[in-house]
This record gives sequence, structure tokens and C-alpha cells, in this order.
Amino acid sequence: MERFIENSMYAARWLLAPVYIGLSLALLALTIKFFQEIFHILPDIFSIAEADLILVLLSLIDMALVGGLLVMVMFSGYENFVSQLDISEGKEKLSWLGKMDASSLKNKVAASIVAISSIHLLRIFMDAKNVDDNKLMWYVIIHLTFVLSAFAMGYLDKATRHDH
Repeated sequence: MERFIENSMYAARWLLAPVYIGLSLALLALTIKFFQEIFHILPDIFSIAEADLILVLLSLIDMALVGGLLVMVMFSGYENFVSQLDISEGKEKLSWLGKMDASSLKNKVAASIVAISSIHLLRIFMDAKNVDDNKLMWYVIIHLTFVLSAFAMGYLDKATRHDH
């Protein structure tokens, strides 16, 4: 009975595979939205104000960072929790594949969230005249919470790795 339970639990990791496939569909949706933004801005490129263009560009950078985060979570999560990726020798392989454990993935995700939050905060600051001071304060507090959380996770990871 114990062997059956253990084998069932081990096989259950494959239930995560559709989740990672779903993330690839989310990446497709993000790509479509990215190009929708580009096609939306192109007709007005000569008449749009510089500040507005920068806001759109920051949105595109934000989407690119989220896309990178999706790819990182998809591949690393699959490799760490489901199965090792079998990439043939002749194909291009991402240099970090197979080298990112759950702890380093967590730190990379935290760093990505801080970067995404930074871009979002920069967008808010560029339009600060139209944002209530109270809301602006909360944006900064939330961003600082992300920064402190990422710092704390990195520090704890370094402290626990140093001990082993």
C-alpha cells in the first residue's frame, strides 16, 4: 500500500504539465497584446507627445519582462517539478536550463517582480500630476515591499546556502 501511495504521488507531478502548457498560452496572449500596442501606436507616431510615447514604451518593456518571467517559470518549473527537458544536441539550448533549482528560481522571480514593479512605478511617476498623492504613496509602499521581500529572500537564500 505504501509503495502504491508513493508511486501515485510521484506520478501526480505530471498534473503540473498542463499548467506549464497554460503558461505558454499566456505567453502567446502577451505576445498578441504586445503587437497590438505597437500597431496601435504606429499610426500616431508623428503626432504623439514624447511623454506619451515613453509611457507606451515602458508598457512594452513591462510586457517583455513579464514574458521573460513566464518563460523562466515555465521551463524551470517544468524541469524542477515535472521532468527534465530533452533537447537534442543540434538544437539551441538556453544556457540556464538545468542549472536553476527551486531556490534560484524563486530569487529570479522575485527580482523580475521588482523590475516589473519598477517599470510600473516609473510609468506612474511620469504621470504623477494625474495621480492622487495618497495613491502615489501606496504605489511606492507596495514597490518597496517587493524590494524588501526580494532582498530578504536573497539574504535568507545566501545564509542557508553558506551554512551547507
